[in-house]
This record gives sequence, C-alpha cells and structure tokens, in this order.
Amino acid sequence: MDPFFLEALVNGVLLGGVFALPVLGLNLVFGVVDVIWLCYAELVMVGMYAVWFLYTQAGWPLAAAFAACLPIVAALGVLLHVLVVRPLLHAPPINQVLATGGVLFVLQGAATLVFSTDFRSLGVEMPPMEVGEVFISGTKLAAFLAALAGAAALWAFLKFTYVGTAIRAIARDREIMPLMGVDPRRIYLITSAVGGTLAGFAACLLVVQLDVHPFVGLSFGPITFMICVMGGLGNMLGGFLAAFLMGLIVSVGGFWWNTEMSYVVAFVFFIVVIFLRPRGLFAR
Repeated sequence: MDPFFLEALVNGVLLGGVFALPVLGLNLVFGVVDVIWLCYAELVMVGMYAVWFLYTQAGWPLAAAFAACLPIVAALGVLLHVLVVRPLLHAPPINQVLATGGVLFVLQGAATLVFSTDFRSLGVEMPPMEVGEVFISGTKLAAFLAALAGAAALWAFLKFTYVGTAIRAIARDREIMPLMGVDPRRIYLITSAVGGTLAGFAACLLVVQLDVHPFVGLSFGPITFMICVMGGLGNMLGGFLAAFLMGLIVSVGGFWWNTEMSYVVAFVFFIVVIFLRPRGLFAR
C-alpha cells in the first residue's frame, strides 16, 4: 500500500482524537443544560492565548502553562453560564443561540484588541516517528494520546462518581431529577465547568499544532459543530465516533485532492448524512 496513503490514514485517526475533545465538551453541555454554546471554539481560543502568554511572555514552564489553562477556561465556562446562559434557560432556542453567538464576537473582538491579529506560535515541535516507510508527527501523536486520556478521564468521572451519575441522570430527565434530591442549578454549574475544562484541554493540544490568532476558532469550530450534529446532539459516544470518521474524511480527502477540497467533501458527506438520518448517525 502507498506509504503516503497510510500516513493519511494515521493522520486522520490522530486528527479525530483531537476533534473528539471539543465535541465531547459541546455534547456534554448540550445534553445537560440543553443550550448550544455557539462560542465554544472561542473558549478554546482564549485557552490557547493563555498558554501562549504564560509560556512565551511570562516565562512559565510549558507544563505549568498547560495546568493553568484548565482552570482559566473552566472559570470562563462557569461565567458564561451564570451571565449569559442561566437567564435564558427558559427562553426560545433562537435567543440562546444569538446570545452565545454574541459572546463569540465579543471574545474575538477582545482578543483582537489585546493581541492584535498577528499569528503567534509556541515554537514547540516534537521529532517525528518512523514506522517502516510511514512518518508520524510526534506532536500529533502526543496530542492524540493526551486526548484519549482526557476522554477516558471524562468517561470515568461520569460513570463512577456521584456527580457524574447525577449529570447523566439529569441529561436523561431534567424534570424528574429535582424530585430525587438533585439540584439542577448546581449540576448546570458543574457541567459548565467540566465543559470549560475540556475546552481548555483542547486548547493545550491545539496550541502546539496551530498558530494562535483571534479567529483561530474558525479553523475548527464549524467542523466541531458539524461532528456533534452528525453524531447526534447530546450523544457522547456518537460524537466521539463521528470525530474519528470526520478526521479520516478530512485527512484522506487532503491526500487525494487538497486540504480545501477535503473540507468540501466533509461538508457534502455531512449534508448527505443529515438527509438520510436527520437526528445523526448514532442518535438514539
């Protein structure tokens, strides 16, 4: 088999692993709070700027910058819920979408004012690995393994902790859970913090692969939402599997044509899926 095609397959799997983290965060928030954070990619952008600033400007070790990024974006997720989402919980969905979309432009504008539109890079790159005739990016492989570890930690939290069980239960039936001693307001706050933490984790994995600028969210935000819908909104496992499927489509499409055309193919595939299964490939 063509070694370049094998590289495309491997890169597709690695890309899917990185896509999976923001997809899991979005699906978690939507499944529990029932509100789509249209500004989710911009939370990731804020986390990327936090890592860049702490590492290149403040002189922090990279591991410390990564560790600080998580609570920063988690706090931003809680702030978003308290100031924007909570007042609109019972409003029409279009109001919620417009409000979180407004936050998107606020964060982009604030980043432009503070950091300008210059592209900024960490300048961190791990040496590639050679397996036979296939070269694997060390940076992408490390990001993929970290993404899998993050997904496994989220699964364990939701499966084996009391709060995780409450989150899964309220996602199934948010009206009956208050009668069983669960405080929805507290669970919504915790879910927003966990969703923000996943956005911060995704920022740590993306900042070593992409240059940071105020509109970096546009490079992965739309496809993240597309993967969520294709996997079934609120379906964690479906979104996880759809992330790998979309990563393979983008990577193999880039091998056969070019990067721009690969995204066109991905969007066409998405449209076909939605026509055939309007609730997503893995909707229950």
